[in-house]
Amino acid sequence: MKYLTAVLFLIVIPFSTFANHHTENLMGSLRGLVYDAETGEPISFVYIHLEEINRSVTSNREGIFNIGNLPAGTFTISLHRLGYTEGSLRVNVQRGEDKEISIPLVKRMLSGEAIEVVAERQLTGAHLGSVTVKMSGAELRRNLGSTVSETLSSKPGFDQRTMGAATSRPVIRGLGDERVLILQDGERTGDVSATSADHSVTIDPITANEIEIARGPAALAYGSNAVGGVVNVVKNHIPTTIPASLSGSAILQGSSVNTGISAAGQLKIPFNNSVLNLDINGRGGGNYRTPGGTIGNSNYLTTNSSAAYSFIRPWGYSGLALSTFISDYGIPPDPDGGHPNGVDIEMQRFQIENRNEFLLSDSFFRLVDTHLSYRYYNHKEFETSSIIGTEYITNTVNLSVNARHNDIGSFKNGRMGIWAEVRDYIVIDRANIETIGFSGSSYIIQELDAGPFHFEFGARLDANHVQPREERFSSLIGQIRSRTFVGLASSVSASYHLGGGWNAGGSLLHSFRPPSSEELFSQGPHIAAYSFEIGNPELDSERALASELFVNYNRSNTNVRLSAYHHNFFNYIFPRDTGRESVPFPTLNEFQFEGVEAEIYGFEAETDFRLTRRFQANASAQFTIGNRDVTELEREQSGLERLRDPLPMIPPIQATVGLTYTKNNFNLGGRLRHSLKQDRVAVFEEPTDAFTIVDLNSSYLFSSSSNKLHTFSLSIQNLLNTEYRNHLSRLKEVFPEPGISVNILYRLYF
Repeated sequence: MKYLTAVLFLIVIPFSTFANHHTENLMGSLRGLVYDAETGEPISFVYIHLEEINRSVTSNREGIFNIGNLPAGTFTISLHRLGYTEGSLRVNVQRGEDKEISIPLVKRMLSGEAIEVVAERQLTGAHLGSVTVKMSGAELRRNLGSTVSETLSSKPGFDQRTMGAATSRPVIRGLGDERVLILQDGERTGDVSATSADHSVTIDPITANEIEIARGPAALAYGSNAVGGVVNVVKNHIPTTIPASLSGSAILQGSSVNTGISAAGQLKIPFNNSVLNLDINGRGGGNYRTPGGTIGNSNYLTTNSSAAYSFIRPWGYSGLALSTFISDYGIPPDPDGGHPNGVDIEMQRFQIENRNEFLLSDSFFRLVDTHLSYRYYNHKEFETSSIIGTEYITNTVNLSVNARHNDIGSFKNGRMGIWAEVRDYIVIDRANIETIGFSGSSYIIQELDAGPFHFEFGARLDANHVQPREERFSSLIGQIRSRTFVGLASSVSASYHLGGGWNAGGSLLHSFRPPSSEELFSQGPHIAAYSFEIGNPELDSERALASELFVNYNRSNTNVRLSAYHHNFFNYIFPRDTGRESVPFPTLNEFQFEGVEAEIYGFEAETDFRLTRRFQANASAQFTIGNRDVTELEREQSGLERLRDPLPMIPPIQATVGLTYTKNNFNLGGRLRHSLKQDRVAVFEEPTDAFTIVDLNSSYLFSSSSNKLHTFSLSIQNLLNTEYRNHLSRLKEVFPEPGISVNILYRLYF
């Protein structure tokens, strides 16, 4: 830790000295007014984000915002405000210019509607949907759940792997775990949620400004293994701009299905050249209820809080943040398995991070940012009140340097960077895993416009070395030894503007993923996950070739999005249920990690359209198919004759239709979700029946005389109290999903 701190010190001092000398009076600023396009009244509490650089701000009570310290260039400004369509504006800032603009926003009608604002004109616009999808504003409030995956589960192609109320994790197009990166403000969390279904994600979405999903070249800025995509929860807990005055928000959320309650508060306190940002929240819930009764040991109690301070100058900013995530939650009992009384989990994560940004003039690079973080993570699984079955401890240090350069000919918005990680990882159970891992990578991403075509290119070189504390021979898995993996990931995407609101395009991604320590060296029972896990120290890296084709249509009254995808894996690593009972733990099946050739392909469709001035309808559908090769050894051991077998934990075909009524600041809507039976299952995997779920939702917002914004949301999930089972739940053979639930959300902006 002290060595990396010294490295960062050596980076910060020269850069800040150079930048301060070369940017005084050379940086520009952007001051603007956001107003209602119909009434001309200013709009307060608009979230404004500059996509090309790390800048975000909220308009004040008079609708005014100010963003300082901008290098010369063209920027995309995105705007989000409850009750209004999402806005998008391209603006050019000259060297040293203090630019002033006015931005009109239109009342929202369509749930997916976006408006591109050019100067004082409004045009319908389309974005490269295969690269980035965002959930923000009204959509985020309407779908806000207790976890990131629950919040995203309403979007086509998104499902959630679950094992209780607190443990859900996103699954994108049938891909989850290590193939989906989950970030907070662009950085990894240091938890072990990707390794097993009983591990939860250490991010609470309740105070998120937006959630971004990146695919294709954009994903390579964060990792080479995210063939499923990158989920980034944007909280901006390290401030990048100085607000005009003290501001913040307060949130209350309640849920009837588990008598759950959540509370959160955010406060931004400006000083002369600095900002203090406080973010505090807590969440708790009892055992959840199903149509068949209450599920024992499904309760949770969680807190996720942070404090951050940023010093902001003409050369950029430097910020420091401290954060904690502490959670106690239960894994429901398995009456026929290894824990008839359930497992209690105590988890905590402590993090300290430093982030710096340097603005440069008269240089090839226009912006450089650095990030250094240390995370301590501890996770204990109590099989009884006094016996810890498994304990996970990680100490992780990350260092990254990222840069955006000026345009090179036709190439725009180019960026590149380096990333390094040192991870001390300990699993304490009946057969310990103790490793230290060293990872390093570099990436480059470029964009190119050629008439109606838009291209993006990306490449990332990764090196990973994992060193066991003790190299030895295991009679169960073989030789435990150090392994080194090096690989190149690359991606290209293209879109073509057909005119008339139509866009079409595609992307191609070649991914690289080294096997994790669990996949290499596991050799013991994991009671909370109902499994006896057996690693494979001889595993090779997982590689995949992923392709996608899409067509988008965006007009003022109608939005349509269609996409088809295909992932071909050359060495798909997964824990195969062998069907064999473990000898020392006969209540647990042996799960053997293997690498096989596999493919996953599917289709997504989504549309929303305006029926009348007040009514809008929406619909979506998705299907995913997953297959894998059956190895010769598996055929010999199991007696299987077929050469191909379905992959486990693939979601069934699903469809959704909805209707929403909107008047002024009030809306009322309903949604019907239908899932077909999933009987394309792997060996020893149970099928799940078809089901239909009805949900209702409504929201209302108003501004008080004291210029505060109040928002209320009410939703009823599973209105008919239908008993159903989620195919991606590790509990589906034992327990159904939650029954009817009334959820209330109140948020105050001030």
